[in-house]
Amino acid sequence: MALSTFDIDAQRWDQSTFMGRLKHFFNITDCRTALLPDSKLDEAKALVESCRAGSVPPGTTVEQLYYAKKLYDSAFHPDTGDRMNLIGRMSFQVPGGMAITGFMLQFYRTVPAVVFWQWVNQSFNALVNYTNRNAASPITPKQIGVAYITATSTALATAVGLNLYTKKAPPLVARWVPFAAVAAANCVNIPMMRQQEILNGIAVTDENGNKLGHSKKAAVKGITQVVISRITMAAPGMIILPIIMERIEKYKFMQRITFLHGPIQVMMVGVFLVFMVPAACSLFPQRCSMAVSKLEPELRDSIISQYGDGIKQVYFNKGL
Repeated sequence: MALSTFDIDAQRWDQSTFMGRLKHFFNITDCRTALLPDSKLDEAKALVESCRAGSVPPGTTVEQLYYAKKLYDSAFHPDTGDRMNLIGRMSFQVPGGMAITGFMLQFYRTVPAVVFWQWVNQSFNALVNYTNRNAASPITPKQIGVAYITATSTALATAVGLNLYTKKAPPLVARWVPFAAVAAANCVNIPMMRQQEILNGIAVTDENGNKLGHSKKAAVKGITQVVISRITMAAPGMIILPIIMERIEKYKFMQRITFLHGPIQVMMVGVFLVFMVPAACSLFPQRCSMAVSKLEPELRDSIISQYGDGIKQVYFNKGL
């Protein structure tokens, strides 16, 4: 293969299928990439850009190009090409999520502990949501602050309210309170953080990437899919793990090592997230599509007047 004509942006795996997307996201959410220095990531970006320009350095192999693209996709925003902050990257979801979720599941009994860990979790989520937004729709610092406060308040109100409500409920029900709070907050945090897309529309293109306009309906579809993916990402660990812990904590050996219950839950959450982060990201294509017939009348009429029936679908980046 002549590497000068190598299409580095061509998908290695079929993005129209779940299994293809799963392989792709297992590749770019590899938490080992979060340990690499910025200099290594910048080298990968330079190699990707060189390949796009048709000037691959002599001696470069296809494997090196694929690895550079893996690092590029894991660390640089698909819309802007800017390096994303470490904590907001999907490759940091496993180490960051396992620590926070593990401690949320461990320290659920007292209101102060619930408040603290829900605040930590929502701060983490807000940064992730901002980092993985559709960057074509800018958001002001004031809007970021309102989104953060609203989502955090929702999580705290849900967690504290359910915590008090379940005092007389079976112990297992109380263990599920953190998941209820996380799910409720995701339904607020993500739309609020990406409110500009809902208010002003998200950029939509044709199959070749030519911009056609902005659509609010496309934004709602994309953000809804992201909310579903995020809740799915957290669900197995936060629903199944409490059942496991409720049972094994009754054994005498577990009662002798109560100081290890927190670290044990952190590690077990990590096992769930290693699989669930790529699986949840794979539920829907990142390059989302929508039929022209389902767009707003103004945008639909504009596309038809310019292109006739030549364009049946529009495409947009739904974010992660």
